[in-house]
Amino acid sequence: MSATSDVTLASGAPRLERLFRLIATVWCGSQWAIGYIVAPTLFAVLESRMVAGTVAGRLFHTQAWLSLVCGVLLVWLATALIARTADAQAARSYRGLRWLAVAMMVCVLIGSFGLQPLMADLRAQAEASGVDIGQSAYASRFGMLHGVSSGLYLLQSLLAIALIWRQPVRG
Repeated sequence: MSATSDVTLASGAPRLERLFRLIATVWCGSQWAIGYIVAPTLFAVLESRMVAGTVAGRLFHTQAWLSLVCGVLLVWLATALIARTADAQAARSYRGLRWLAVAMMVCVLIGSFGLQPLMADLRAQAEASGVDIGQSAYASRFGMLHGVSSGLYLLQSLLAIALIWRQPVRG
C-alpha cells in the first residue's frame, strides 16, 4: 500500500479500489473472452450453425447478467470511492469510470434484453417453418438485428478498454 493512497483516501478505500479493479477486470475480460474467442470458436468447431448459435446465445445471456451485476457493483463502488477521497483528481476519475459503467450497462440492456429477444423470436419462427434462420424469410431482418447487436457489443468492448485504462494508478 502506498503512502499516497493512505493520505488521499479514507480508511478502507485502498481495498475498495482493488475491489473495483477486480470487478472491472472480471467483467471486461469475460466480455472479451466470450465475444471474441469463445463464440467464434463455437462457429468454427461445431458442424451445426444452429447449435453454435444456441450455445453462443446462452453464453451471451449469462454474460449479460454478469455484466449487469458487475456494472451495478462498479457504480456503487465508484460512488463510495468518490465520497471517501480527498483527491480531486481521483474523484474525477471515478466519476468518469462510473459513467463508463453506466454506458456499458445501457449497451447490455439494449442488446441483450431489447434486441436478443427479437432475434430469438425470429429464430423460433424460422424453426417452426422447418428451416434454418439463414434460409428463412426472416433472414434479412435477423441479419440486421444481429448487426446492430454486434455493433453494440463492439461499443461495449471499446468502453471496457476505457474502463480498464482510465482507472487511477497509485504508487
